[in-house]
Amino acid sequence: MNVLDRFALHGRKALVTGGNRGLGKAFATALAQAGAAVAIAGRDTDTTAATVHAAAADGLTLVPLTADITDDADVARMTDEAIDRLGGLDVLVNNAGTCFHNESWQVTDAQWAEVFDVNVRALWKCSLAAGRHMADNGGGSIINIGSISGLIVNRPQWQPAYNASKAAVHQLTKSLAAEWAPLGVRVNAVAPGYVKTEMAPVDRPEFRRYWIEDAPQQRYALPEEIAPTVVFLASDAAAFMTGAVLVIDGGYTIW
Repeated sequence: MNVLDRFALHGRKALVTGGNRGLGKAFATALAQAGAAVAIAGRDTDTTAATVHAAAADGLTLVPLTADITDDADVARMTDEAIDRLGGLDVLVNNAGTCFHNESWQVTDAQWAEVFDVNVRALWKCSLAAGRHMADNGGGSIINIGSISGLIVNRPQWQPAYNASKAAVHQLTKSLAAEWAPLGVRVNAVAPGYVKTEMAPVDRPEFRRYWIEDAPQQRYALPEEIAPTVVFLASDAAAFMTGAVLVIDGGYTIW
């Protein structure tokens, strides 16, 4: 087999949560470009429809799903719909997430609960639903979107709930990888640094000193620069990888 063929995803079926914008949109696009059949799930039907329409204009097909992944019944329905409409499920990208910037004294119980509900519990439930199908059907690849925030404390903004949630994602990735390896299910994570999305205001001048100038590469990333690593982890090129947390941060965590 030619080495580049190992990165191809022809015949694979993938589901991306939060796949209708930002990083998730870039992940879904890249997976489709690599040959996978891709479904994207989001709460906002209109945003999802716009993403599907834009992809079609570029010659790519994305299957739209509407789901609130903090609702267990919705997770089950979403997973079943993805399996039915794609003809199976080989790849899950747990991308959906949320964040609040607030110092610890000001973090409300509702904010803490929402961050962990979306970033950890929903990821856990989606992994269980997809992982069971994969285990029963020859294996698959689960890719969790963590963050450098699970490795460091960001500055100048305070975000203790988000940081703790992403550290939990990294450890859950390793725990599921260890347990599910005998079942043929690989579980890995990507830990991006600062990426230009709706969620990260990387262009704001008050953040430049810490977010940009502290990074060896002296810049932020675009979502399209993170997406190839997701394709890699979904593919046979990463067949001997599980339990890994791949940091993509322009060198930010070196120092």
